[in-house]
Amino acid sequence: MREILLTGARGQLGTELQRATWPSDVTLVAIDRNDLDLTDTAAIAARVAARDWAAIINGAAYTAVDQSESDPAIAWAVNATAPAAFGKACAEAGIPLVQVSTDYVFAGDKQGAWEVDDAPGPVSVYGASKLGGEMAVCASGARHAVVRTAWVVSAHGSNFVKTMLRVAAANPTLRVVADQRGAPTSAADLASALQTITLRLIEDTSAPTGTFHFSNAGETTWADFAKEIFRQSARRGGAVAEVESITTAEYPTPARRPANSLLSHRAIETAFGITPRDWKAALADILDELIGAQTINATERHS
Repeated sequence: MREILLTGARGQLGTELQRATWPSDVTLVAIDRNDLDLTDTAAIAARVAARDWAAIINGAAYTAVDQSESDPAIAWAVNATAPAAFGKACAEAGIPLVQVSTDYVFAGDKQGAWEVDDAPGPVSVYGASKLGGEMAVCASGARHAVVRTAWVVSAHGSNFVKTMLRVAAANPTLRVVADQRGAPTSAADLASALQTITLRLIEDTSAPTGTFHFSNAGETTWADFAKEIFRQSARRGGAVAEVESITTAEYPTPARRPANSLLSHRAIETAFGITPRDWKAALADILDELIGAQTINATERHS
């Protein structure tokens, strides 16, 4: 039996990785912060050394983007120092490490999708701490895959889709930022990609390593994303609201957000044959789970 250690068990990604169907000879051992203190590097080393793991997936992160600005120590401990400890321990154990990262490592000032080898330039403490984790893993000597993602949503936990539906239930009009571009990422689709990568790294010591990007295909803005959520929600009898487009300047936050979070999929397609599906199709699956399958009327059925 091959055992894979997964951190971040209660998060959106951790939940979907546990829901995924793994090979019969693979066991996913999912832990959260109650099981392992990610600010304790000695505890991380001991956990990795304690068993003959086939691989580690570090899906845990300190994701409080705005709070990171006022509490950088915890952000750096969880997002940078912990991955460094995992990298060192995995290198010593001779096992692969899959590290999840973010579009926030980029400044967001590029036209078009970010390639994996574009120069990073984080504009927030959160982004800087995640870049620190990437750099530590890449320098650790462990076989690794750093997978950057963006705008993660699912039927679980806290995310944009669930927030929009909840707020719309009490507000007829919502003001949503329209000058930040990106592509939503289904946590289930991300989990599937990470599963493919992890199993490949376990089974093939010559498998590609390095940095990769995964999000769903297509692009949108937060405002247009909200409009699509409500369009699809309406077809399922769910919450609906009008969306008023605003600028980032009209919705100030402690941490700056990248204006462009689009991620190129070229590297992950080439290395692992992973081609993401369109974000609207992924959203439909999430809303099916949250609200129920859509009702198609006779006109639509025959159109």
